[in-house]
Amino acid sequence: MLNKSNSRNRNVRIADQIRRDLAELMTSEVKDPRIGLVTIQAVKLTPDYAHAKIFFTTLTGDPKQTEVALNHAAGYLHNLLFKRLHIHTVPKLHYIFDKSIERAIEISRLIEEANKTSAYQN
Repeated sequence: MLNKSNSRNRNVRIADQIRRDLAELMTSEVKDPRIGLVTIQAVKLTPDYAHAKIFFTTLTGDPKQTEVALNHAAGYLHNLLFKRLHIHTVPKLHYIFDKSIERAIEISRLIEEANKTSAYQN
């Protein structure tokens, strides 16, 4: 019987493998022009491996259109993953635009602005 630690480690390993495989498949197999340069930030699996949230960022293109296009291609990518992964259940893929980098850039900009204002006051 697997303990919780082994189960968590397996979840992390499978999520990481899915992240690597999807990154490769998206560049070589998906030809949708709405999908520009995409980086997969993280993969979060449900405990039963039935669903995977794929968090991504994009350097080019509209994030909302990219999210729609990736979710449209999710079934195709699922089938390609099924051929690569050696696990009983290949999760259903759900793509979500990761706004954390945008938030980090905005916070950095605000800090820089505050520091400039502070420097002028001293």
